Amino acid sequence: MLKLEVRPQPSRVMSIASPLLALAITVVLGVILFMLLGKDPLRGLQVFFVEPLKSGYALSELAVKATPLLLIALGLSVCFRSNVWNIGAEGQFIIGAIAAGGVAMLADKDSSRMILVAILAAGVLGGMAWAAIVALLRDKANANEILVSLMLVYVAEMVLSYLVYGPWKDPAGYNFPQTISFLEPTKVPRLFTGWRVNIGAVIALLAVAVFWLFLFRIYAGFQLQVGGLAPAAARYAGFSSRKALWMALLTSGGMAGLAGGLEAAGPLGQLTPHVPAGYGFAAIIVAFVGRLHPVGVVFSAILMSMFYIGGELAQSRLGLPKSLTGVFQGLLLFTLLACDTLIVYRLRWRPRRHGTANGKPL
Repeated sequence: MLKLEVRPQPSRVMSIASPLLALAITVVLGVILFMLLGKDPLRGLQVFFVEPLKSGYALSELAVKATPLLLIALGLSVCFRSNVWNIGAEGQFIIGAIAAGGVAMLADKDSSRMILVAILAAGVLGGMAWAAIVALLRDKANANEILVSLMLVYVAEMVLSYLVYGPWKDPAGYNFPQTISFLEPTKVPRLFTGWRVNIGAVIALLAVAVFWLFLFRIYAGFQLQVGGLAPAAARYAGFSSRKALWMALLTSGGMAGLAGGLEAAGPLGQLTPHVPAGYGFAAIIVAFVGRLHPVGVVFSAILMSMFYIGGELAQSRLGLPKSLTGVFQGLLLFTLLACDTLIVYRLRWRPRRHGTANGKPL
């Protein structure tokens, strides 16, 4: 029989191999899913894993999707390493987009490009303010940050709906729930003519380097991780758990708000009820598939953005529902959780013994 046996110490090899094994299992399950839906599995895999990479334009669209996922996942990695469970990055993303959009709508045709700095700063501060509510309730009332951050997502969606259906609605928008289109000086500059990828991708890559330095080369990052892994040791060393809580949540909220600001002033160009794209929730999977490491998060963000684009292509080319994106995301998460078991445990084959001892079967 196959049995799980506790390893003497966690396996570093399986820690790296687990996401790759989870991806392989996800692909196999995807093939089975396409067959059950009556679709060519090879064509389905091509839509998800080949089409997003086959041209320069496709790669630019991949970068557009990966940028917010990467930014949010970097912030979440800091939170999760600190044992602070911020599940509401989607709400912080929305509030960041609202704050950035509010500043963008103040611009006129004479505004300079420098207003973009204020727009992105507003996005960061908006996300931080929304995360600060979670930190305050956890700090002062010992409220569960998982529930508080998650419930605030729906509050953020209601705030967005109120604004785009009410005071911020474009009077010349034929009664559609949307703001005015942002003026050219407020839009995030694109890297290449004709492609939607913008400087947000560059900002995201620079953020990877900054977060790597923060987590592994700066004392404050060390304090956060010790506080998450060993709270008793952190208290003995004189580290402040309250400071770690606030720093982790404000960092995570600020990154989600930055992603929201870049999205509003970049690909969207205005605020609509469709600002929530699920990036905040998908980034949780991105963070864990990337092993909460800034470099690993880059690759997992690219993978997750392939799922987003593949889901859209599957809808238009194969006649499948767009919700297939969520199915692949869920499969990847659950298979990762299953494969992570092998980090601490190993499979052992124990032959079943036959015969009896003291009249009892062995």
